[in-house]
Amino acid sequence: MKIPILNLKAQYAEFEKETLARVKAIMREQDFVLGQEVRTLEAGIAKYCGTKYAVGVASGTDALILSLKAMGIGPGDEVITTPFTFMATAEAIALVGATPVFAEIDRATYNIDPARIEEKITPRTKAILPVHIYGLCVDMDPVLEIAKKRRLKVLEDAAQAIGSEYKGRRAGSMGDAGAISFFPSKNLGAFGDAGMVVTNDPKICESLKLLRVHGSDRRYYHDVIGYNSRLDNLQAAVLNIKLKRLEGWIKERIAIARYFDKKFKALPLKTPYVPDGYRHSYYLYVLRGADKDGIERSLIDSGIETRTYYPVPLHLQKCFSYLGYKEGAFPEAESACRETFAVPLYPELTGKEKEYITGKIAGFFRD
Repeated sequence: MKIPILNLKAQYAEFEKETLARVKAIMREQDFVLGQEVRTLEAGIAKYCGTKYAVGVASGTDALILSLKAMGIGPGDEVITTPFTFMATAEAIALVGATPVFAEIDRATYNIDPARIEEKITPRTKAILPVHIYGLCVDMDPVLEIAKKRRLKVLEDAAQAIGSEYKGRRAGSMGDAGAISFFPSKNLGAFGDAGMVVTNDPKICESLKLLRVHGSDRRYYHDVIGYNSRLDNLQAAVLNIKLKRLEGWIKERIAIARYFDKKFKALPLKTPYVPDGYRHSYYLYVLRGADKDGIERSLIDSGIETRTYYPVPLHLQKCFSYLGYKEGAFPEAESACRETFAVPLYPELTGKEKEYITGKIAGFFRD
């Protein structure tokens, strides 16, 4: 049996007819950039995330970059974030001219440890950028308390966490702004790159709308130097169709995760930790084991695709060598990179596929 880490073809079969009809309508209308579908999606995402505003942009990375710019973050500033995340998080900080400052992660959640943030604050610190890794929210109350006390901005990287919740609040709605990715692999994925920023701040909203269109609010007049980061109407149309199904998909992901948790309970593996009051949206189902490499080889030999998110922490990436971090700087992040791996989890998994995955993992430890 062959089981991929993600099966987008199976998902697409659910809404192919509706998608083709919508795309054909857009083709007839020739409405391609920042059109009605985008406006509909922005309203839908704002409502879903529990924010006043949502601004569509070209990608999740642009959502981070434009948010930082809208918050006034630039050269000479520092932004505190996690070393255990996708490159885009710290890349965005660097691309606006600021300096990424890393803080250690919590061993149980893999998220930035709020207790390690304050020690990283300097007079140059202007913002905190927590990442809701794998679909589990950061413990946001202490982060927000620190930010308020120190007068810092908070930008949530919710790229992996649309629909995740922390004490009744949706990912992206708690800080000054939240950046969302609609990369095809995400729980709500487009047919290419697409992103969104959600916020309750009208000034950030207006700044984002200006920045995404070359710094212009009327054609050929430019108030600031901006970007070409407009959300395509075609991508928005696909996302509007899928948004109606998102809650059902997340509930399916949670049900499969609970099935896996139960099956793996007696094995020497760490399953995803979900604190009380949180809703994990399970963008990824990540396991941790001492013999991670052996388990992965065994699963791959059995036709089950696995993947390591992420093999090298950001503070040890070559591109950030100028920051001066050395191995051992963040032991928890480094050990998470060595010991964690993801197995397939998506709503389209069949009963036989779930049994096959759990059976092969249990069989590895029996053997």
